[in-house]
Amino acid sequence: MAWTTPRLDPERSRRRLQLLAELAGARTVRQRDRPRRVRSERLRELIATRRRIAAG
Repeated sequence: MAWTTPRLDPERSRRRLQLLAELAGARTVRQRDRPRRVRSERLRELIATRRRIAAG
């Protein structure tokens, strides 16, 4: 498949640009959210470990 882009009608190229912008926006939101998720997972791990130690 060739990567040359045929001349698209304006409506189609506008929709494509909008879709790409939405994907880029979703990606930045995911990257911003990731550290919080990692922190909460680590905290859950620590709590579980302390419970195991306390129970043993």
